[in-house]
Amino acid sequence: MKLNERGRAKYRPVDSNPEEVKQLLLEKIAEEEELIRELGSDEEIPELDYREDKINVISLFSGCGGLDLGVELAGLSAMIGEEKALEVFKDRDLFNDYREKSIFHTVYANDLFKEANESYRLNFPRVFQQELDIRKVKSFPKADLVLGGFPCPGFSEAGPRLIDDERNFLYIHFIRCLMQAKPFAFVAENVKGMLTLGKGEVINQIVQDFTSAGYHVKFKLVNSRDYGVPQLRERVFIIGIRDDLNFDYEFPEPTHGEDQDQYPYVTLKEAIGDLESNPGDWFEGGFSPIYLSRNRKKDWNDQSFTIQASGRQAPLHPSGPPMVKLEKDKWELPDDPSLHRRLSVKEIARIQTFPDWFQFSDGGNMSVQKNNRLNKVYKQIGNAVPVLLAKAMAMPLAEWAKNHIDQAKQNHEQPVLK
Repeated sequence: MKLNERGRAKYRPVDSNPEEVKQLLLEKIAEEEELIRELGSDEEIPELDYREDKINVISLFSGCGGLDLGVELAGLSAMIGEEKALEVFKDRDLFNDYREKSIFHTVYANDLFKEANESYRLNFPRVFQQELDIRKVKSFPKADLVLGGFPCPGFSEAGPRLIDDERNFLYIHFIRCLMQAKPFAFVAENVKGMLTLGKGEVINQIVQDFTSAGYHVKFKLVNSRDYGVPQLRERVFIIGIRDDLNFDYEFPEPTHGEDQDQYPYVTLKEAIGDLESNPGDWFEGGFSPIYLSRNRKKDWNDQSFTIQASGRQAPLHPSGPPMVKLEKDKWELPDDPSLHRRLSVKEIARIQTFPDWFQFSDGGNMSVQKNNRLNKVYKQIGNAVPVLLAKAMAMPLAEWAKNHIDQAKQNHEQPVLK
């Protein structure tokens, strides 16, 4: 899809009243919609499986579904209790028996990544999935909750940091969805780098824009290990509550840590120790000087480095001798090379807190080299939100929505979420 020049300089944060900010946002969205009228898709969305007794969810940039699964699990925990929900979550058949009880009910998902979409369909078979560039979607379906980790290549601290990188402004289409669907809340996730891009101007602009769309907005940098994920992974969550609702979302306190009133951090030994003799496939091959420019191996009693969207860049398995630092930006793998391997697909899925039953598609083309097929799975898992982190961020929404709907039922009223 050929797009016009999308320079963002004139849309940087401004010291002006909310109406002026909103007008700038509406102008930008109008510009996008003009392009969509010319180049957008005529594909029609079929009648969706809406439930009056549920919070109907649509998912943008859905990937393989880590955020979606965590939100669904939060909704199940709110309905049947956390202990029971986590118990049934371990078994695919049990979870499928219970998942209809979740207060969150996903009806629509959108993404462009073919293999991730295939994985999503394997694990969310009842959700209508639209494999279409979000910039071509003419009309989004109605929803009570919108999820999405909008693409962030220009926000990443490891990649380009250009304020005018057009890929950073796909969040405008997230906002366009909010203005059409009018959900009671939204959950967006992104990388840590967005907080410092443009010396903080980018996150300020994003918050202003979401606010102008009619939402009370909060954001926070959280570390996944603080919520039971065996991984050092910092991510920004942006939560918005529609401004006609009396609901003050509060980010949940960490459940794991070193304090006596918290659960201990989950270690690699606890997460993947039982897979050591049967780890499944891993990305094979040599290690580049860039890979060896820093430590890539954690101890069994620690949490993993951040799982990246690349098999080649996967952290090393904790077995074998630790890496040795030779000098600045230069490490080596001591002793026999066979003592060192990357984490397998099965292991990084565990580290991202996907259940073992979750299925990932590699495209199924056996004529493609094994590493290339595996890399498609590494990419899906690395791009995903850790399931238990998503669950933690969604729990306040699930609990409030359940209480709100229950109260409305008692009063024979229609919930104002709709």
